[in-house]
Amino acid sequence: MLYVEPAEQRERPPGSLWPKTAAGEGRERPRKILVCDDEKPIVRLIQINLEREGYEVETAFDGREGLEKIRTFEPDVVIMDVMMPYMDGLEVLRRVRKDPGTKDIPVIILTVKAQDQDVFDGYNSGADLYLTKPFDPMELVKLLA
Repeated sequence: MLYVEPAEQRERPPGSLWPKTAAGEGRERPRKILVCDDEKPIVRLIQINLEREGYEVETAFDGREGLEKIRTFEPDVVIMDVMMPYMDGLEVLRRVRKDPGTKDIPVIILTVKAQDQDVFDGYNSGADLYLTKPFDPMELVKLLA
């Protein structure tokens, strides 16, 4: 799994996906996670591993559905593929970042697109982390802890 951390993160401490808690005690573990990918076996693999760790997981299988569930489910974190039907993950991400109600939700891109330009495009669109497939689901769980 290729793990690339952006040089600059939006108002978050380096190396942290989660904003400070209201009282400023450090990061608060996310509880609600949206997994958006058109590959159902990948979604199920992530869902099973996250639910085993106590997370509430919602799923979406295309970009349009993902964008709608971001608004209705109000996840703490989104894990999203780039290549999906109806609307690709980067377009979803750009719309999430433009919306004042969703702009601060951490988004992890999880995709097979691993070229330098792909990674650049992901971060330029607002990704907090860019991970590549194949991946170890337990490493993904550790990133969320």
